[in-house]
Amino acid sequence: MDEIKIIACEDVARLDKFISDNSDISRSYAAKLIDDGLVTLNGKNAVKKDKVKAGDEVSISVPEPVELEAKPQNIPIDIVYEDDDVIVVNKPQGMVVHPAAGNPDGTLVNGLLYHSKLSNINGVVRPGIVHRIDKDTSGLLVVAKTNLAHEALSAQLKERKAMRK
Repeated sequence: MDEIKIIACEDVARLDKFISDNSDISRSYAAKLIDDGLVTLNGKNAVKKDKVKAGDEVSISVPEPVELEAKPQNIPIDIVYEDDDVIVVNKPQGMVVHPAAGNPDGTLVNGLLYHSKLSNINGVVRPGIVHRIDKDTSGLLVVAKTNLAHEALSAQLKERKAMRK
């Protein structure tokens, strides 16, 4: 676990903002670290709404990153179209597309890996994912089964020959 200590040079409204303004840590990740009890203000456990004043010492314990790997899971998927190269799925609202911190499994990618082999261009966490849509958005998603299809779809999106709506 990495330890970061920061001394405040001026008064700041909130602790999570102070951390994000004075480190490489995002405000949302700072809030999570505070909620997880990994941040102290002048040696005492802190809360997000704590005010930071000039001279205060903030100590942050940053956990080592966890290596994620998408594993196949038997999750129902609404497949609209499939051939040897691509799968088109209707992603429901509320489903995360690929594993990430806070969502290591139960994602669309986990379900797709159970169903089929996918392109490995985006590595072990985002196999086959050419584009994504947010968790709270439903809609069609094209997923590459082969590296050739992945490269072709990525090029089409980049050149605006294929459009996302």
